[in-house]
Order: sequence, then structure tokens, then C-alpha cells
Amino acid sequence: MTALKQALAEAYASAPADDVIVDTLEIRHPSFVDDNGPTAIRICRDRVDFQARLEPSAPMHPGALVTFLACPFDFTLPGIEEGRVPQLQIKVDNVDREITAAIESAYQQHAPIEVTYRPYLVSDTSGPQMDPPVTMVLTHIVVNVFVITGTATLNDVHNWPFPNRTYSATSFPGLTR
Repeated sequence: MTALKQALAEAYASAPADDVIVDTLEIRHPSFVDDNGPTAIRICRDRVDFQARLEPSAPMHPGALVTFLACPFDFTLPGIEEGRVPQLQIKVDNVDREITAAIESAYQQHAPIEVTYRPYLVSDTSGPQMDPPVTMVLTHIVVNVFVITGTATLNDVHNWPFPNRTYSATSFPGLTR
């Protein structure tokens, strides 16, 4: 279960003028590589680039100090509604040509494009203020010259088995007589 840190919960509740919440997105795909190997597209909803430390359990570069590029984007966090798969709506404006090309190339491949949402406080860049961060799979993408829009969902949570362990005689010998 995702939990907000106390500092972020207070910032949402009181909206202090001296502490700003910086929303970030990390987009990952196996085709995203640079000179150092696998990489991710990291953007922040701000006017200047933002440096912050990733959580120790991050799927790529855990615990590393990374730079989120300033990029205008909007999003709607997933709601909690009975009978519906949670969806994260994303809209990225004035997209850089390199990002557009990377997203178009990744979408044509069969590997999933993962998106992680992390909120940070300007006063605390030691890690995201949500633990664990929300990670979803980008399912529907529309790319044009001016904007990228997409919908990210969890991996079909309605078809996850519950309980998620299969009880068999090999893993639980006490089941056989």
C-alpha cells in the first residue's frame, strides 16, 4: 500500500508558502539506452530542472541522485473506484523531439512502457514523499507535434489471483498424505 510521508501530508493539508511540491514522472522502457546503458526519461512539473534522490527500491538506479528535466505536463492520479482498474492520465506539452522519438519507438515494440509518479518536497530531496511510488504501465499513447497523451494502468488487477500463492505439494509437503 502506498503511504504519504507526514511532511507531504502536511504540505497538502496546509499548503505552506515556503515548501513546494514537485511532481515527477519517470518513463522506462528497455529501448531507452544512452552511452552508460539503460536509462529512463525523467521529467518534473517545474520551470527548472530538479535534482533528487530515488528511493532504495527504485527499479532503475536505486538510491541515486538523478536529474528530472523541466517539462510542462499534467496528470490525473488514479482514483479508487469499485470495479474499475485505476488509471493515471498523462499529458506532456511541448515535447522535446528526442523524447517524442523515444516514446514512438518504444510504443511500437512489445515490451511494456512503465511510468512511475514520485512527489518530492523542495525542502527534502532525499527521497520521494510517497513510499512506494505509484508505478503503472502506459497502455494508450497518442503522440503529435505538440503533445503526448497517455493512459497508464495497473497490470489488470482484476485478474490477479487471490491468494497470490499457489499451494502445491512441492512447495507445501504437508498437503500430501
